Amino acid sequence: MTRYLVTSALPYANGPLHLGHLAGAYLPADIYVRFLRINDEDVLYICGTDEHGVPITITAEKMGITPREVVDKYHEIIKDNFAEFGISFDNFSRTEKPEHYVFAQEVFLKLLDRGYIEKKPTKQFFCSKCDRYLPDRYVGGTCPECDTEGAKGDQCESCGSWLNALELKEPECALCGSSPEIRETIHYFLKLDEFQSWLEEWFEGHGDWKNNVLNYCKGWLKDGLRERAITRDLSWGVPVPVEGAEGKVLYVWFEALLGYVSSTIEYFRDKKEQSDWEKYWKDKDTRIVHFIGKDNIVFHAVIEPAVLHGLGDYILPWNVPANEYLNIAGEKFSTSRGRAIWMKDYLEHFPPDPMRYALAINAPESRDTDFSWDEFRVRNNELADVFGNFVNRTLKFAQSFFDGKVPDNINLGKAEKDLLNLAVNTRNEISELIRNFKLKKACLSAMDLARTGNRYFDSAQPWKTAKTNQQACANTIYTCIQLADTLRILLYPFIPFTCERTARMLSRTTVKWDEAGLENLESGHKLGKPEILLEKLKKGFEKIFEEKKVRVEQKEETASITYDDFMKTDLRVGIIEEVSDIEGADKLYKLVVSLGDETRELVAGIKQHYSRQDLVGRKVVVVSNLAPAKIRGVVSCGMILAADGPGGVRLVEPASDSELGDRVR
Repeated sequence: MTRYLVTSALPYANGPLHLGHLAGAYLPADIYVRFLRINDEDVLYICGTDEHGVPITITAEKMGITPREVVDKYHEIIKDNFAEFGISFDNFSRTEKPEHYVFAQEVFLKLLDRGYIEKKPTKQFFCSKCDRYLPDRYVGGTCPECDTEGAKGDQCESCGSWLNALELKEPECALCGSSPEIRETIHYFLKLDEFQSWLEEWFEGHGDWKNNVLNYCKGWLKDGLRERAITRDLSWGVPVPVEGAEGKVLYVWFEALLGYVSSTIEYFRDKKEQSDWEKYWKDKDTRIVHFIGKDNIVFHAVIEPAVLHGLGDYILPWNVPANEYLNIAGEKFSTSRGRAIWMKDYLEHFPPDPMRYALAINAPESRDTDFSWDEFRVRNNELADVFGNFVNRTLKFAQSFFDGKVPDNINLGKAEKDLLNLAVNTRNEISELIRNFKLKKACLSAMDLARTGNRYFDSAQPWKTAKTNQQACANTIYTCIQLADTLRILLYPFIPFTCERTARMLSRTTVKWDEAGLENLESGHKLGKPEILLEKLKKGFEKIFEEKKVRVEQKEETASITYDDFMKTDLRVGIIEEVSDIEGADKLYKLVVSLGDETRELVAGIKQHYSRQDLVGRKVVVVSNLAPAKIRGVVSCGMILAADGPGGVRLVEPASDSELGDRVR
């Protein structure tokens, strides 16, 4: 039996994720995986945060904290955002785990022993002002390929070229802005050139891959592969496991690719099935599918296959369906440049499914696409008007005229039979499209079926036949209920939360792909209570995001208060002694906080940002004279202070040597 190992590119844990990330590598993979699962396929969906490399250390230096604090912070934010958007990983790990260190070092030593890695002198930028060698991303400049300014030392975001920092025009130190000099140092190199002939032959057997992937890889092979340094002069990362390599770590794009394997190892270790991971990486019946953005093509379609081939006993990627970019007004989403719509900000205002649908129906599968709030509004309302309306009107009619049950069907007519046959054919069409990674067309096909359902409902006019021909009316509603069940199965990979609600309204508990198009609900089956599935949006709704941006940019300017007014606020140092959940509250904790001479119960909306273990024993600043308020049945006597920004909510901490009860001024 064929099994699937599906991955999404490991996101850097140096900042929150934006909608460009979601559209490129995570939503498409989740759609594909959910489809395979409801087809009863053996599938494992693996990912995790990439927690090493220069982007992490640069972020840490800018924030004035340690790399460990950076990755701990953003791992939790990223993990929570994925969960809220319904990205259904089987294991979401991190490259700071011991399993990853061990595995990455084992791979390095094995390739070194086989002669695929060699140590040699090389030239590297050195900043005299900072007194340090500069790893690639510590160098910026103009791209030698497309002349775009702001290229990094390893890659140009504009054209996607993988660069050598020494090739940059007008290079400068990313830390201090000075011009670096070139010095000699020692590094370890992966001899990619030795895989040239093998890769050329291997690609010949993958003509069914997407053109953007094949063309990019063939361009690399045409230029000729060269050895590439896989170590860096850093203190943060997986140490090079050989004598004389102190102060050097494995290059993040070498070791991060191995994170897929180490995450799989971790998954089966936790299940007490230690050796089963090998089935997904060494058994020829497994298909490895990497979902990525186009800027990661070379790493997943050239470097990783070379590394796995060099190890000798691993299977290779079956497909690498890379997406193009999702842009904002023609410009690429960019975390480093702050040009983004953050997943966190969206989730504060809207449910996940409308965005999942909007991104799926406008997916950048073969070309860059543009995101706009107006387009999102149109797609949200389309989903509400077509799918939501069909389900709601069908179930409301069943409630009003058939006691909330599936009516009897007697001698279904041609129109009813044609609609049910179309449902089966649509199921088969969508199945073929998803298996070939044409997710956008698959989503369009499902929505076309919903439109056909609405047209059938209108033409059958059950509001009239309810008075003139009750059996015809019953046949119409019976058929529409079966179609509603089909649609919630076909759309489940795309909008799972909405389809789960639909299932409850239909009193259905299973999601099986082969049941789509069938008459699954027998006459007399009791239905649930109908409800509005999706709310429509009016023009101008996006102002809530613009207003938030203005507040952030203006540092939340508000009306001035007097000194005396401010002094009325009593801020005290406290320590969190106990943390507990509040039933039914996804974002709230109940905290027991000691202020030294007294203990308070507080309610804090920080559950999505801190685990319970992270909070116990932490010092906080408490607004102690805030009037008590009853929140979810708990009387909250005060408030703890926190900062809220693009990186998430972080508690304000008093000085480490402050005493409980000290006043904060």
